[in-house]
Amino acid sequence: MDTDTGADFRTNPNRNVIEVIRTMRADLRKSDRKVADVVLQDPRRIITATVGETAALADVSQPTVVRFATAIGCSGFQDFKIRLAQSLALGTPATHSVLLGTDEPEIIAEKIFDYTMTSLDWARNHLDKAAVQRAIDLLCEAKYIEFFGFGASGVVARDAQQKFPLFGVPCGAQLDSHQQLMVASMMKPGDIAFVISNTGTTRSIIEIARIARENGAKVISLTGSDSLLTTYCDVSIIVETLENTNTYTPTISRIAALVVIDILSTAVGMRRPQEEQNRVSRMKRQLSEMRKMQPL
Repeated sequence: MDTDTGADFRTNPNRNVIEVIRTMRADLRKSDRKVADVVLQDPRRIITATVGETAALADVSQPTVVRFATAIGCSGFQDFKIRLAQSLALGTPATHSVLLGTDEPEIIAEKIFDYTMTSLDWARNHLDKAAVQRAIDLLCEAKYIEFFGFGASGVVARDAQQKFPLFGVPCGAQLDSHQQLMVASMMKPGDIAFVISNTGTTRSIIEIARIARENGAKVISLTGSDSLLTTYCDVSIIVETLENTNTYTPTISRIAALVVIDILSTAVGMRRPQEEQNRVSRMKRQLSEMRKMQPL
């Protein structure tokens, strides 16, 4: 097999996966080519197919399907499906979303807006609405909410901590690992630990979820995939995005997570008693008036 083409895909993850398959097809093993043909024939069907379903369509074994994904430069079948969806969402030219050193500001703006919107649309279509509903039900009954996250997830935690108190729900967002452990250790029934981790593999976040749950708190996670973290949670909201590792591409996972926080906080706010909603409206009016004040 021509490994140069595959290596190029591994070093340049922004390449369109459909173009990669077409380029590499002749150099693949005979059984791998059968998988390639099924993908090229109906790529949209493969996006929602399991390994077993794909194997049946191509009349090959399941290990062959996984081998095909790695042969074209993906880390696995799930990674392949995400890249396939990205290729279809963004259209066939891979360069449409890849930022180039020669791009003018207006082109950069167009590419980032397009990539962000298509990625958010992908996340919306794959969001588990039932999990969102269960999370809202728990949040509405919470006596106290603590948001946990590091790095970009910490930014999301801080954003959530600013929104939920507006609707009469006491909450916090500690970003220091020691403070997080202390808070998780003091949680009790009626409290909610809301853990945020795109990878779902951050050891300290998993430990916080475990400790909070052992203390009787309900645990909600906001994460990018079904991972070890979800095993310690009562509800897991999985926000799958077309994450792009290009140096200059914005973190789509963080943007999608912020959108989900808006969904949750708005839904919780709309369920609060009318008196509390009126208090929020008064606060908004007072802020608006303050912005109009002229300096002395």
